[in-house]
Amino acid sequence: MQQGLYNSENEHDSCGVGFVADIKNRKSHDIVRQGLQVLTNLDHRGAVGADPLAGDGAGILIQLPDRLLREEAAALGIELPPVGEYAVGNVFLPLQPAALEAGVAALESVTAQEGQTVLGWREVPTDSSCLGESVKPNEPVIRQIFIGRGAATPDQDAFERKLFVIRKQAHHVLWSSGEADADSYYVPSLSSRTICYKAMVLAPNLTSYYGDLGDERCESALALVHQRFSTNTFPSWRLAQPFRFLCHNGEINTLRGNINWMAARRHSMNSAELGDDLDKLWPLIGDGASDSATFDNALELLVAGGYSLSHAAMMMIPEAWNDNPLMDEDRRAFYEYHAALMEPWDGPAAIAFTDGRQIGATLDRNGLRPARYVVTDDDRVIMGSEVGVLPIPEANIVEKWRLQPGKMFLIDLEQGRIIDDAELKADLALAKPYQEWLDATQIHIEDLPSEVGPMPPDPQTLLDRQQAFGYTQEDIKFFLTPMAMTGQDPIGSMGADTPLAVLSDRSKNLFNYFKQCFAQVTNPPIDPIREELVMSLVSLIGPRPNLLDADDAGTKKRLEVRQPILTNMDLERIRRIENHVDNAFRTYTLDITYPATDDADGMEAALDRLFDRAEQVVNFGYNILVLSDRSIDADNVAIPSLLATAGVHHHLIRCGLRTSVGLVIETGEARRVHDFCLLAGYGAEAINPYLAFDTLLALRPSLPEDLPEEEVQRRYIRAVDKGILKVMSKMGISTYQSYCGAQIFDAVGLAESFLERYFTSTRCAIEGIGLAEVAEETVRRHHVAYSDALHYRDALDVGGELAYRQRGEVHAWTPETIALLQHAVRTGDEQKFRAFSERMNDQSLKLRNLRGLMEFKPAETPLALDEVEPVSEIVKRFATGAMSFGSLSWEAHTTLALAMNRIGGKSNSGEGGEESERYRPLPGGDSMRSAIKQVASGRFGVTTEYLVNASDIQIKMAQGAKPGEGGQLPGHKVDEWIARVRHSTPGVGLISPPPHHDIYSIEDLAQLIHDLKNVNPEARISVKLVSEIGVGTVAAGVSKAHADHVTISGFDGGTGASPITSIQHAGSPWEIGLAETHETLVRNRLRGRIAVQVDGGLRTGRDVVVAALLGADEFGFATAALISEGCLMMRKCHLNTCPTGVATQDPELRKLFSGRPEHVINYFTFVANEVRELMAELGFRTMNEMIGQREFLDSSRAIDHWKARGLDLGGLLCELDPGPDVAIYNCEPQNHGLEKALDHSLIEQALPAIESGQPVSIECPISNVNRTVGAMLSGRIALKYGHEGLNDDTIQVKFTGSAGQSFGAFLSAGVGFELEGDANDYVGKGLSGGRLVIYPPAVSSFTPEENILIGNTVLYGAVSGECYFRGVAGERFAVRNSGVTTVVEGVGDHGCEYMTGGIVVVLGRTGRNFAAGMSGGIAYVLDETDDFEVRCNMAMVELQPISDEDRVLEDLDHQRGDLETHGRVDIVHDMTRYDAQRLYMLIENHLRYTNSERARLILDNWDDYLPKFVKVMPVDYRRALQEMQASSRVTERTGVSVAVGD
Repeated sequence: MQQGLYNSENEHDSCGVGFVADIKNRKSHDIVRQGLQVLTNLDHRGAVGADPLAGDGAGILIQLPDRLLREEAAALGIELPPVGEYAVGNVFLPLQPAALEAGVAALESVTAQEGQTVLGWREVPTDSSCLGESVKPNEPVIRQIFIGRGAATPDQDAFERKLFVIRKQAHHVLWSSGEADADSYYVPSLSSRTICYKAMVLAPNLTSYYGDLGDERCESALALVHQRFSTNTFPSWRLAQPFRFLCHNGEINTLRGNINWMAARRHSMNSAELGDDLDKLWPLIGDGASDSATFDNALELLVAGGYSLSHAAMMMIPEAWNDNPLMDEDRRAFYEYHAALMEPWDGPAAIAFTDGRQIGATLDRNGLRPARYVVTDDDRVIMGSEVGVLPIPEANIVEKWRLQPGKMFLIDLEQGRIIDDAELKADLALAKPYQEWLDATQIHIEDLPSEVGPMPPDPQTLLDRQQAFGYTQEDIKFFLTPMAMTGQDPIGSMGADTPLAVLSDRSKNLFNYFKQCFAQVTNPPIDPIREELVMSLVSLIGPRPNLLDADDAGTKKRLEVRQPILTNMDLERIRRIENHVDNAFRTYTLDITYPATDDADGMEAALDRLFDRAEQVVNFGYNILVLSDRSIDADNVAIPSLLATAGVHHHLIRCGLRTSVGLVIETGEARRVHDFCLLAGYGAEAINPYLAFDTLLALRPSLPEDLPEEEVQRRYIRAVDKGILKVMSKMGISTYQSYCGAQIFDAVGLAESFLERYFTSTRCAIEGIGLAEVAEETVRRHHVAYSDALHYRDALDVGGELAYRQRGEVHAWTPETIALLQHAVRTGDEQKFRAFSERMNDQSLKLRNLRGLMEFKPAETPLALDEVEPVSEIVKRFATGAMSFGSLSWEAHTTLALAMNRIGGKSNSGEGGEESERYRPLPGGDSMRSAIKQVASGRFGVTTEYLVNASDIQIKMAQGAKPGEGGQLPGHKVDEWIARVRHSTPGVGLISPPPHHDIYSIEDLAQLIHDLKNVNPEARISVKLVSEIGVGTVAAGVSKAHADHVTISGFDGGTGASPITSIQHAGSPWEIGLAETHETLVRNRLRGRIAVQVDGGLRTGRDVVVAALLGADEFGFATAALISEGCLMMRKCHLNTCPTGVATQDPELRKLFSGRPEHVINYFTFVANEVRELMAELGFRTMNEMIGQREFLDSSRAIDHWKARGLDLGGLLCELDPGPDVAIYNCEPQNHGLEKALDHSLIEQALPAIESGQPVSIECPISNVNRTVGAMLSGRIALKYGHEGLNDDTIQVKFTGSAGQSFGAFLSAGVGFELEGDANDYVGKGLSGGRLVIYPPAVSSFTPEENILIGNTVLYGAVSGECYFRGVAGERFAVRNSGVTTVVEGVGDHGCEYMTGGIVVVLGRTGRNFAAGMSGGIAYVLDETDDFEVRCNMAMVELQPISDEDRVLEDLDHQRGDLETHGRVDIVHDMTRYDAQRLYMLIENHLRYTNSERARLILDNWDDYLPKFVKVMPVDYRRALQEMQASSRVTERTGVSVAVGD
């Protein structure tokens, strides 16, 4: 469904998953009942939209309940054959009678055609009284079909394959029938083993809706359940889960590529198992299905083709095998072999699967979804997204564990046992001689003989080629030179203020019409630097083996490159490969130039010839195509390399030949990271940027460092590789293989017909230019290159995209506009501001943005100005951008806060925390408090006190300049002041992770919103998103997750340091994102409950009015506000050299700051005055009247622009008809459900402590539905006592049970939580001085140090306090810990990631990638197997043995462990010494609090265990500590904290 900018295909979903299984395959109704109870206890992982009874879908997959079905069938006169010889299908049929009958007839006729027997039909008993009113019109007729196995079908497996064919064929019959309601036909399941019941109901109502599920005869040995959270609320029965084989909690980020590659295999795939039936299954995957449904389709094909369930799942979601030293060689060979068979389905995924005989689950390689399970002494397994979803007596539990990254958990019900990951994968890895096959078929390009590459061109030829391909001076200065020198993707700042490519007068490369997509909310980006172990740039070039013949790849040669950027020699090796590999590969070079005499009109014919020739040569037996534009010269124009690549790629897919050939690109056009990413995204398996290499060779003499040619090339390639990894990872994609062909881009300003032909299925919100204009731009560049124009005779074009240049690209901020604005605000001269505004608004000659194409439709009768709401009300809707203290100077940051507080607007803290002194009013009533407190992925300074001193709390999911990426504050900018505010160490750099490690999905965001609202119930919780196609559906999910406010940022915003690749090429204009967000929220009836803010490039009152008409309630200004207080747009923010004192921490430069609050106030007052005048012209008395009234905007005027005249803003300005009862602006409260919080009871019982500091002791049961326990209590304490909190042990609470998510989050000092039981994810998030103690119940029979106790992402962003955990933690333990001291008995992957302070003691094994990005604090790890160094990320840390100094103390004075010897301050704060004593003390505490047998054993055998401990010490942290100890100087500000613990 597509209306306006809304498209249902942009929908995302996530969920809670669980299953209950009897290992011994004993069927009972109790299993079904328990499965439904699990579903009910995961209800908070679902969502509700405007209709309170309309859930997003819930369901259950069970074994066929034979007793129920047999008796019900008999009552209908149907005699069922023995179990295994009949199948049952649950069928959703259309309501329309003709379509219903067509669905029944299609199934019956196809069943007969396939040699099976229709036994009869049954009406499934349902009760629609529990359905929401929005769902009832879409409720299908639900029937069951009974099918008997045909005589010619030999066994049950063959029967299952026939059922697969029947289901697909029946669908095809209906799709081709033309029936009006045929889309409502759907078969949730058709099997002789399993049946699926699912519906658009709330999870607790599934049993009420389906009478079968409550029937005692409904028996199964397994129950797989799913609770869906969709970003939309439009009912979709078919997208509810489970599907036929699986439940999926995650998101497949490479879906478009996976669909394309599956389609491309059609003519190269055959199956011994399916035979001729294979052709009946196509199209296997139809567009419009969810990623989970598509994954299920592909898995079903693999299983039907002969793979086991576990084998198929391992192929689709492989472990990170490349460069994994901990993986055994047999398993590595298995994965490497299968890499040629199938590209990964990449993205975060926890998948539970079953075929009725086995049930299992697997997790993606990065561990981005939680799943916990318990095994009981009566052979039951309960798995769920959370622990505690069933009340199992602790004495009955024999094991507690979790799904681990890349691992699989399988229960074979026929064998009656659990098969662990090691056994399962060892059996598969040893089943075939995979390593032998690899040795025989694998060819690495570097192992081929050296070849002679082309000679470099002469200077004039080089210049001509550079100009023909659009090179500018900025390419040389800001891209190629720094990439060759540093091996890094170049950095810039202050965003982008230049026109979109389609609005620019200048000729633009086709690359510039595409914007990179990125992950926000529904799936997380990856850190490609700190989590490099899950990333891979390996690319396979050439034909792909038959997917349904597992042995086929063992007979086919495979050409492999370790990364996709080819040197000239590499390319020549590929060209001549036929001579060296027994003719296994044949390479053909296709020229992608055409005669210049054909001009722009000749490009279409040239493309047609290219496609035909590509098809011919593949049919001739060539299996590597090189698309080359090296023939470019005065007589030959090059087709844009991206157009040629995508066109050939899609043409070959349509011909069914794409998997028969590899695609290599030899181009002079690609030089920036974005260029390579696009070529890869549209099918390039390798790329040779020959002109970039020629340019670097010519630059060598002028480089500051004398480097050999090979080194220059190597560094440039390394920079490109790092950039590609970053672009891949911002979408959550970890392998080049899955990125290749995945089309992770949105187009802006390209015609739909052009895209559909050459870039099939690429999304574009605004139609624009087609092939004629693309060709015209190409030919213009060619004419410039090979003409005698004076400006270009000896020099490249200036470019002017990154900074204002004469004769360069148009900029909004020019010396003139900056001067006008600053003069206006400093002198209070509104006429000067009008001149500034006129310059900004007038785009009649030079277009700069989409709003420049829009005109207002004035009211027939304008209002008098005094009828319009006053300036004092309008400015309350204004906010400044999220710029932290750290990126900005103290003076600049506080000036913005003072100004906004005076006018009733809001300033934003940014992500750097805030000084407590700013919460206190100044004499005279002024305040330096930032009303908006930002919570970003780094969580710097996010304490309970920080949160309770907020009017809005903004969760920064992405930022305009670099969506999907994290950031770094270099150590030289982290002085003692900044370190104190951010709870870190002076001189040590700070890293913000790309993702929030507590937001891997939409329900995780709902959890964080819940956490923050509990801490500060009075604050609005806001979510910041960046505009891209589909952001509206994400915003709808944000609203359903109970956010009070959402910000839509444009791509052109951003003031901090960012890769130029992101500044220029990620995200889309705010006009698109805002319009889609407003439209989607209105269509979902969610608009009233959430405020919508827009920011990114707002400069004038006209901008504000356009934004309001497109749907914004509030308006953010960043750059304009900075310029008002003195910024000159020097774009040096990241260099700490700002000459105006705005964006620097340099004490001397800060003295140059001249801004005043009055200047900022003048700016916003002038903007509001302009808004009022326009409101009067349009006839609006209030802002609320104006919001969303897009019919007052018009884009119909003639645009005299050779490219932009084709732009179609119809979707953006599509008028809505919401109905009289649907709000179109924020006017309704969100229901956060805080009344259910357990903290209300805790607060009531703790009132004596809160009010007067009296100690209190509380006991309380707890379960998984009790989430965020302690946050509301801590908020109350922080309001009264600040970060200091209460005295130690003032409030003591003893819990028993399984705690829900975020147990002890933001717990304040003076509060101690003790939990006898276990806990889920996010324990101790933001811990602010409290103490947490968790240990298993005394009745537990399992060994704590071998079982999971707490979930993932524990102590995320924790600031201070202490924790003791008797058991194992999940992934990312102590991620971004800033100061908590903790002891734990084992951790998963990525332990201590990004840690900046505190002490972590691990008394057991760790996972991989320990200490990645760890810049502060210390860890002590018990390394009993002597392999910790392999598990540790050594990029930023050193491993040290524990010092023997304490042994000397013991020998002399018998004082080991005596705190008085050195004093607690020395032991806890001097991290360079006292290791043994500190460690002993902490393990003693662990024993005292948890009664840990592990701790007792270590202490009793101290001399044996001490040498087995390893100290993890960050290198920069040690250096900073040593420098501080050496200098011991006193700063002007006292109380500087070295964030290592309390």
